[in-house]
Amino acid sequence: MGTQAPIHPLTPLSADEFRATAAILRRDRGLDGSWRFAGIELAEPAKVLVKGWRAGDPVERSAFAVLWNRASNEAAEAVVDLTGDRVTSWTDVPGVTPNFTVDEWHEVDVAMKSHPDVVAALAERGITDMDLVLFDAWTYARALMPEQYADRRLGWCDIWVRRTPHGNPYAHPVPGMKLIVDMNTCELLEIDRGPDPGMPEVKGEYVPEEWGGEQRTDVAPLQIVQPEGVSFTLEGEELRWQKWSMRVGFNYREGLTLHAVSYDGRDVAHRMSFAEMIVPYRDPSFEHVRRTAYDIGEWGLGFMTTSLELGCDCLGEITYLDATLHDSQGEPFTIGNAICIHEEDNAILWKHVDEHAGAEVRRMRRFVVSFHATVANYEYIVYWRFYQDGNIECEVRATGIMVTTPYDLEAGAPQTGTRVDNATYAPIHQHFIVARLDLDVDGPTQTVVEVDSEVVPIGPDNPHGLAVRTVATPVRSESEAGRDFSWERQRGWKVTNPNATNAHGDHPAYKLVPSASIPAFLEAGAPQFDRAPVIGHTVWVTANHPEERWPAGAYPTQSTTDVRGISDWVADDEPLEDADVVLWYVFGIHHVPRPEDWPVMPADTVAWWLKPFGFFDENPSLDVPPSPRASGSCCVDGECTCH
Repeated sequence: MGTQAPIHPLTPLSADEFRATAAILRRDRGLDGSWRFAGIELAEPAKVLVKGWRAGDPVERSAFAVLWNRASNEAAEAVVDLTGDRVTSWTDVPGVTPNFTVDEWHEVDVAMKSHPDVVAALAERGITDMDLVLFDAWTYARALMPEQYADRRLGWCDIWVRRTPHGNPYAHPVPGMKLIVDMNTCELLEIDRGPDPGMPEVKGEYVPEEWGGEQRTDVAPLQIVQPEGVSFTLEGEELRWQKWSMRVGFNYREGLTLHAVSYDGRDVAHRMSFAEMIVPYRDPSFEHVRRTAYDIGEWGLGFMTTSLELGCDCLGEITYLDATLHDSQGEPFTIGNAICIHEEDNAILWKHVDEHAGAEVRRMRRFVVSFHATVANYEYIVYWRFYQDGNIECEVRATGIMVTTPYDLEAGAPQTGTRVDNATYAPIHQHFIVARLDLDVDGPTQTVVEVDSEVVPIGPDNPHGLAVRTVATPVRSESEAGRDFSWERQRGWKVTNPNATNAHGDHPAYKLVPSASIPAFLEAGAPQFDRAPVIGHTVWVTANHPEERWPAGAYPTQSTTDVRGISDWVADDEPLEDADVVLWYVFGIHHVPRPEDWPVMPADTVAWWLKPFGFFDENPSLDVPPSPRASGSCCVDGECTCH
């Protein structure tokens, strides 16, 4: 990914390794052309092996693959020993549907454009130029699939029409018409029809040439320069910036992953990533009842990652990493500039003005690792930020284009959405993201403690009712795994190391500050809740098992419940104190659309933090040097050593 460096056990698969994985499976298993690859990724070695590995040690390379047969609809999982040139395991997985692929999405779009029944149905609506039509395939929940197609790899298609070749397709939905398709054969099974309120004229363009408005002329250039170069180094996938170090990974499902995160040589996290993204549309109408996306489990955030452009997506002194993935035939391809790496100023780190000592001020820098994913109409921009004082921030920005729907003017806009254009509304929907946080705070075993603030009752020791104290409750076992945010108690969670103490006699910890929590607004028994009960709690704590990666189940496409997901993991009630645990944080956006979100949405931003809590004995950023004043002296009033 980066500059050449010795291979590491966590180095993502190369183009040659993707090709070898597909070739070995075809050779050893006798696979014919009906087999496709839903996903291939590095089979990551066990944590103990990764932590024990040293430069120069041999590296055994293996790949994990998910496959399906387009002729029989069978699914299988395989492990390929790339070092030994052999298949080490093949497991048939009955009754599941692997993730859809970008290849299929395009194949269905092409097939539907030439299907005579589709061409005729659109001609009835006055749509005859098929080059302007977009067929956007979505997956199904099992509960919403027509029963006669239950044994198929089933998709359904929205239909959108551009007004011009470069116009916004998502501005013009064709209402009252969905296509039900077999994704394996690209066969049109049914044209599902519903109410047709017509296609109103809307102001749905955002590309300047199509929009036609006047752009601002008072935006002066803004340049960010580092004349002496950047403060970080990148060797292979290993990043170092000031006291932080980490490794960058990438795979088809999670996209960006971060590994071996440490501060000043002390372990903070073994692995951090996004494990699922669930987007239910909260409108039961014909247009939206089947519209729930599992963007990670059903499609793959890595597959949706886009190339970044300097000056547009990233500003400043930027270092990029490419990412290598594969298509459904197992052929590799490269996403250029997939990951953006840079440092940036972030205003004040700390400051105090004293009438005798004068002013002491330090500017804050932060180190940013980011990537962007385009999932059909939506864009997700993910930033992992590392700070000089030991803080870690994760921010997600959602932008792109909302799904909109025409409505009947006499009936009025549904209450389940917001009017955003002429006879057009955007439905309420939610974006649930599940972060998988394998924290190793100063060591391999942790205890997660739920911390509440509470008011001390008025009494002799608290006569004015001012006292507030914190109460810490350990999460002892998986029967207590699901935890809920409490605004009234300002609840947070500390991942503590019970086997270490700081200078004050307390256990070092990192605290999850859950500043992006949203409720599910779904009842148990609702199909979309039963598929992903993980969204029913803010935080989950589970024993760490490397195979437990997908909280809504390994195969959420066409799922009924979260098989091999969070419900199964906590069922055995494993102990969690002084154990190797994983924290699962459920956060996101409860999106009640605004007219200002249309026709392209200004970024809607949510963020949360991991903050050191007793990990240090004092402010760890006291050693940050002062910055030079614009006048040439330092931003301090005492002795200065900056130049």
